[in-house]
Amino acid sequence: MEKSQTNLSPRTVWGKVVLYLKEHHMVALHVACGDITDVEIDGQNIVINAKDGMLFNLLLEGKREIESALRWQGLDYAVKINLLTDEKSEADLDYERLREIFGDIVKRR
Repeated sequence: MEKSQTNLSPRTVWGKVVLYLKEHHMVALHVACGDITDVEIDGQNIVINAKDGMLFNLLLEGKREIESALRWQGLDYAVKINLLTDEKSEADLDYERLREIFGDIVKRR
C-alpha cells in the first residue's frame, strides 16, 4: 500500500532516509546525508540541494540507496540532486583575485 504523498514534510521524509541509511550500514552516505538540510518535495520529486561538489558526487553514487529508502517509506518519489553554485558578482571575483595577489593592502569600499 502506497502512502499518500500529499502534505508530507520534506524534513520528516529526509530524516527517515537518513535513518534507513544508518540501519542498513551505509556509513559514508548516512554521514553525508545527515548534514543535508536543503531538501524539497516538488510534485513527484524529492529535490536534494548540495552546496559542495564532493557531496554532490557522493549523492549521485548513492542515488539508488536513497530511492530504496524512499520506497521503504512507501513513497514513490523520483530523486533529483542539484549542485548549488555560489553566485558571486564579477566585482566580488575581481576583489578576491586582487586580494590573492596583493593581500591585505586591497580594501573594499
